[in-house]
Amino acid sequence: MVRVCFTANLKRHLDCSEATVSGATVRDALDAVFETQQQLKSYVLDDQSRLRQHMVIFVDGKTIVDRVHLSDAISPDSEIYVMQALSGG
Repeated sequence: MVRVCFTANLKRHLDCSEATVSGATVRDALDAVFETQQQLKSYVLDDQSRLRQHMVIFVDGKTIVDRVHLSDAISPDSEIYVMQALSGG
């Protein structure tokens, strides 16, 4: 099962507990999480279901490549981290 984690700064705004789901792509895993957390979906994805510009997703320590379709492959042992991209000086 794939482990999906959300950073603490997201937890300040939304209920986004760690989840364990199945799937073959990042999209599959996130769709499984968002089935019960629609508000979280709208925070992470835009109205076209693309990853919002201020968000970043890591799979097994590497940034995903496909921010539009979220088609990056995952394995049953993968760990997905959904983070809010921060900037500043």
